[in-house]
Amino acid sequence: MPATKTPVRLKTRYIEEVRPALVEQFGYTSVMQAPKVQKITVNMGVGEAKQDSKMLEAAAGQLAQITGQTPNVRLARKSIANFKLREGMPVGLAVTLRGDRAYEFLDRLMSIAIPRIRDFRGLPANFDGRGNYTIGVREQIIFPEIDYDAVDQIRGLDIAITTSAATDEEGYALLALFGMPFINKPNPEEVAAEEAKKAEAAAAEKAALEQAKAEQEGEQAADKTDEDSADDDSADGEASDEAAEEVEEGAADEAAEEAADEAADEPAEETDQ
Repeated sequence: MPATKTPVRLKTRYIEEVRPALVEQFGYTSVMQAPKVQKITVNMGVGEAKQDSKMLEAAAGQLAQITGQTPNVRLARKSIANFKLREGMPVGLAVTLRGDRAYEFLDRLMSIAIPRIRDFRGLPANFDGRGNYTIGVREQIIFPEIDYDAVDQIRGLDIAITTSAATDEEGYALLALFGMPFINKPNPEEVAAEEAKKAEAAAAEKAALEQAKAEQEGEQAADKTDEDSADDDSADGEASDEAAEEVEEGAADEAAEEAADEAADEPAEETDQ
């Protein structure tokens, strides 16, 4: 007789409670429009593995215990001398959970792991603008699958929850209905005010650039006008100099003619005498 598959608690809750609540809250015409969890990506940094390969194995084993899935090793894409990093070195581990595994992990995260965080006061509702949410976990030991006595060192995790929500408000509603312990809710009015502020700043910057461009073009036009005026003045000056030279030359010619006439008259007078 085949084994009966145990229904995933959080997935059942989504179908029976969360999805109908979302349809009512946002006025969807179909339950298929309601946002849902598409995948959960869990990342763990292993920069120290470049010096000791055993650390990579230990980190991979812990991430597999936490997620129930074998992690993929992420390698450096390029070499960075300052960090003593060479291309191809392991720098991180990643696991992508979908379907039932994603709901199971999310259930354990909210109901078991997060409440074990010391001095926990709630999660900030900082979404990415497209309804997706990322949680930073400082210590992997908050997960009950990890044996504290067997841990070689404390490692952090990044947990990215990707949803089909179109807005942060819808993404927040989805996770909040699941039971995610948010400390604050994104205020639509504050979001709109922030967007308006950004748009106003962008418009002011654009206007300033246009004004600077217009002033620069005006200065260039003025400089060109001054150059044209200077050229005209220079041309006028040259023409005046040429005219003056012609006048002086004419006067000199007339004086020379008069002197020649006088010289010619004097011998004639002497002859008459």
